[in-house]
Amino acid sequence: MQTENLSIIHNYDGCSFERHYIDPNIPDGFVLTKEQRYRLQCYYTESGFLADVFDVARFWKLQKFLQPNRCLEAWLRRELQALMQEEDVDIVLHHLVGVMESFCNRIKQRRKQETRSAETTNQEQFKAVVSEAARPFVMARTDRFVDELELFLAAGLNLEAYDAIYKQRLEGKNRREIGAASEEREEVEEHNVRTRVTPYLFIFEEDSD
Repeated sequence: MQTENLSIIHNYDGCSFERHYIDPNIPDGFVLTKEQRYRLQCYYTESGFLADVFDVARFWKLQKFLQPNRCLEAWLRRELQALMQEEDVDIVLHHLVGVMESFCNRIKQRRKQETRSAETTNQEQFKAVVSEAARPFVMARTDRFVDELELFLAAGLNLEAYDAIYKQRLEGKNRREIGAASEEREEVEEHNVRTRVTPYLFIFEEDSD
Protein backbone atom coordinates (compact mmCIF):
# COMPACT_ATOMS: atom_id res chain seq x y z
CA MET A 1 0.00 0.00 0.00
CA GLN A 2 1.39 3.39 -1.01
CA THR A 3 1.30 6.27 1.46
CA GLU A 4 1.79 9.98 0.90
CA ASN A 5 5.08 11.34 2.21
CA LEU A 6 4.51 14.59 4.07
CA SER A 7 8.21 15.38 4.58
CA ILE A 8 11.63 14.79 3.10
CA ILE A 9 14.59 13.51 5.11
CA HIS A 10 17.88 14.87 3.75
CA ASN A 11 21.52 15.46 4.70
CA TYR A 12 21.65 12.00 6.25
CA ASP A 13 25.32 11.31 7.04
CA GLY A 14 24.92 8.10 9.02
CA CYS A 15 24.78 9.93 12.33
CA SER A 16 22.12 12.63 11.90
CA PHE A 17 19.51 13.90 9.45
CA GLU A 18 17.38 16.93 8.63
CA ARG A 19 13.64 16.95 7.88
CA HIS A 20 11.84 19.28 5.46
CA TYR A 21 8.03 19.38 5.43
CA ILE A 22 6.52 19.56 1.95
CA ASP A 23 3.45 21.41 3.21
CA PRO A 24 4.56 24.44 5.30
CA ASN A 25 1.19 24.41 7.08
CA ILE A 26 1.95 21.06 8.73
CA PRO A 27 2.98 21.71 12.34
CA ASP A 28 6.08 20.11 13.83
CA GLY A 29 4.12 18.78 16.80
CA PHE A 30 2.61 15.31 16.81
CA VAL A 31 0.12 14.03 19.37
CA LEU A 32 0.74 10.42 20.36
CA THR A 33 -2.16 8.03 20.55
CA LYS A 34 -2.94 6.09 23.72
CA GLU A 35 -1.20 2.99 22.36
CA GLN A 36 1.84 4.98 21.27
CA ARG A 37 2.12 6.59 24.71
CA TYR A 38 1.91 3.14 26.27
CA ARG A 39 4.63 1.79 24.01
CA LEU A 40 6.87 4.76 24.78
CA GLN A 41 6.47 4.03 28.50
CA CYS A 42 7.59 0.45 27.85
CA TYR A 43 11.00 1.76 26.83
CA TYR A 44 11.49 3.15 30.33
CA THR A 45 10.89 -0.22 32.01
CA GLU A 46 13.45 -2.90 32.71
CA SER A 47 13.88 -5.25 29.75
CA GLY A 48 13.89 -9.03 29.85
CA PHE A 49 10.68 -9.71 31.76
CA LEU A 50 9.19 -11.50 28.73
CA ALA A 51 12.17 -13.79 28.20
CA ASP A 52 10.26 -16.80 29.56
CA VAL A 53 7.29 -16.17 27.26
CA PHE A 54 8.91 -15.67 23.86
CA ASP A 55 11.80 -18.06 23.21
CA VAL A 56 14.27 -15.78 21.44
CA ALA A 57 17.02 -18.42 21.35
CA ARG A 58 14.72 -20.85 19.55
CA PHE A 59 13.74 -18.11 17.09
CA TRP A 60 17.37 -17.78 16.01
CA LYS A 61 18.16 -21.50 16.19
CA LEU A 62 15.32 -22.36 13.79
CA GLN A 63 16.20 -19.33 11.62
CA LYS A 64 12.65 -18.05 11.80
CA PHE A 65 13.98 -14.56 11.18
CA LEU A 66 14.17 -15.56 7.50
CA GLN A 67 10.38 -15.95 7.38
CA PRO A 68 8.35 -12.86 6.40
CA ASN A 69 6.36 -11.15 9.15
CA ARG A 70 3.22 -9.47 7.82
CA CYS A 71 2.83 -7.36 10.97
CA LEU A 72 6.39 -6.02 11.01
CA GLU A 73 5.73 -2.73 9.20
CA ALA A 74 2.72 -1.91 11.38
CA TRP A 75 4.79 -2.59 14.50
CA LEU A 76 7.72 -0.56 13.22
CA ARG A 77 5.50 2.39 12.31
CA ARG A 78 3.98 2.52 15.78
CA GLU A 79 7.34 2.17 17.55
CA LEU A 80 9.07 4.78 15.39
CA GLN A 81 6.21 7.24 15.78
CA ALA A 82 6.36 6.80 19.55
CA LEU A 83 10.14 7.10 19.79
CA MET A 84 10.64 9.87 17.22
CA GLN A 85 7.33 11.55 18.10
CA GLU A 86 6.78 12.14 14.40
CA GLU A 87 3.79 11.08 12.31
CA ASP A 88 5.60 10.65 9.01
CA VAL A 89 8.15 7.88 9.58
CA ASP A 90 7.75 6.04 6.28
CA ILE A 91 11.25 6.80 4.99
CA VAL A 92 12.87 5.55 8.19
CA LEU A 93 10.55 2.54 8.25
CA HIS A 94 11.41 1.49 4.69
CA HIS A 95 15.10 2.11 5.39
CA LEU A 96 15.00 -0.34 8.32
CA VAL A 97 12.93 -2.91 6.43
CA GLY A 98 15.40 -2.70 3.53
CA VAL A 99 18.33 -3.28 5.88
CA MET A 100 16.64 -6.32 7.42
CA GLU A 101 15.65 -7.77 4.06
CA SER A 102 19.16 -7.29 2.71
CA PHE A 103 20.58 -9.07 5.75
CA CYS A 104 18.18 -12.00 5.37
CA ASN A 105 18.95 -12.32 1.66
CA ARG A 106 22.68 -12.55 2.41
CA ILE A 107 22.03 -15.29 4.97
CA LYS A 108 19.85 -17.26 2.54
CA GLN A 109 22.61 -17.18 -0.07
CA ARG A 110 25.13 -18.77 2.26
CA ARG A 111 22.82 -21.06 4.29
CA LYS A 112 24.44 -24.24 2.96
CA GLN A 113 27.83 -23.15 4.30
CA GLU A 114 26.64 -22.26 7.80
CA THR A 115 27.75 -24.15 10.90
CA ARG A 116 26.05 -24.87 14.22
CA SER A 117 27.34 -21.60 15.64
CA ALA A 118 25.55 -19.65 12.95
CA GLU A 119 22.50 -18.73 15.03
CA THR A 120 24.65 -16.77 17.50
CA THR A 121 26.51 -15.02 14.68
CA ASN A 122 23.26 -14.26 12.84
CA GLN A 123 21.69 -12.79 15.96
CA GLU A 124 24.67 -10.55 16.68
CA GLN A 125 25.02 -9.43 13.07
CA PHE A 126 21.30 -8.78 12.66
CA LYS A 127 21.15 -6.63 15.79
CA ALA A 128 24.32 -4.81 14.77
CA VAL A 129 23.11 -3.83 11.28
CA VAL A 130 19.66 -2.77 12.56
CA SER A 131 21.27 -0.77 15.38
CA GLU A 132 23.50 1.05 12.92
CA ALA A 133 20.53 1.85 10.66
CA ALA A 134 18.22 2.96 13.49
CA ARG A 135 20.62 4.90 15.74
CA PRO A 136 20.47 8.25 13.89
CA PHE A 137 16.68 8.24 14.28
CA VAL A 138 15.93 6.71 17.69
CA MET A 139 19.29 7.67 19.22
CA ALA A 140 19.57 6.82 22.94
CA ARG A 141 16.78 4.22 22.72
CA THR A 142 18.45 2.26 19.90
CA ASP A 143 19.59 -0.75 21.91
CA ARG A 144 16.21 -1.14 23.60
CA PHE A 145 14.43 -0.63 20.27
CA VAL A 146 16.43 -3.48 18.71
CA ASP A 147 15.71 -5.72 21.72
CA GLU A 148 11.99 -4.94 21.39
CA LEU A 149 12.14 -5.64 17.64
CA GLU A 150 13.81 -8.99 18.29
CA LEU A 151 11.18 -9.84 20.90
CA PHE A 152 8.31 -8.96 18.55
CA LEU A 153 9.76 -11.03 15.72
CA ALA A 154 10.38 -14.00 18.03
CA ALA A 155 6.79 -13.81 19.31
CA GLY A 156 5.35 -14.36 15.83
CA LEU A 157 2.08 -12.70 16.88
CA ASN A 158 -0.05 -9.89 15.50
CA LEU A 159 -0.03 -6.55 17.29
CA GLU A 160 -3.20 -7.18 19.30
CA ALA A 161 -2.07 -10.55 20.68
CA TYR A 162 1.46 -9.27 21.33
CA ASP A 163 0.20 -6.19 23.18
CA ALA A 164 -2.20 -8.26 25.29
CA ILE A 165 0.60 -10.52 26.55
CA TYR A 166 3.00 -7.60 26.99
CA LYS A 167 0.51 -5.62 29.06
CA GLN A 168 -0.46 -8.64 31.15
CA ARG A 169 3.13 -9.42 32.07
CA LEU A 170 4.07 -5.79 32.61
CA GLU A 171 1.10 -5.21 34.92
CA GLY A 172 1.97 -8.39 36.84
CA LYS A 173 5.57 -7.20 37.14
CA ASN A 174 4.41 -3.82 38.42
CA ARG A 175 2.12 -5.43 41.01
CA ARG A 176 4.98 -7.60 42.27
CA GLU A 177 7.28 -4.59 42.52
CA ILE A 178 4.63 -2.58 44.37
CA GLY A 179 4.04 -5.51 46.73
CA ALA A 180 7.76 -5.90 47.38
CA ALA A 181 8.13 -2.16 48.00
CA SER A 182 5.17 -2.25 50.40
CA GLU A 183 6.66 -5.17 52.35
CA GLU A 184 10.01 -3.40 52.53
CA ARG A 185 8.33 -0.22 53.79
CA GLU A 186 6.45 -2.18 56.46
CA GLU A 187 9.68 -3.84 57.60
CA VAL A 188 11.38 -0.44 57.86
CA GLU A 189 8.46 1.00 59.81
CA GLU A 190 8.44 -2.01 62.13
CA HIS A 191 12.17 -1.64 62.70
CA ASN A 192 11.76 2.07 63.44
CA VAL A 193 9.04 1.31 66.00
CA ARG A 194 11.29 -1.22 67.75
CA THR A 195 14.22 1.19 67.88
CA ARG A 196 12.00 3.90 69.34
CA VAL A 197 10.44 1.64 71.99
CA THR A 198 13.53 -0.25 73.16
CA PRO A 199 15.35 2.66 74.94
CA TYR A 200 12.29 3.36 77.09
CA LEU A 201 12.15 -0.29 78.13
CA PHE A 202 15.72 -0.12 79.38
CA ILE A 203 15.00 3.06 81.35
CA PHE A 204 11.95 1.45 82.95
CA GLU A 205 14.02 -1.56 84.03
CA GLU A 206 16.70 0.67 85.56
CA ASP A 207 14.11 2.65 87.56
CA SER A 208 12.48 -0.54 88.87
CA ASP A 209 15.75 -1.63 90.43
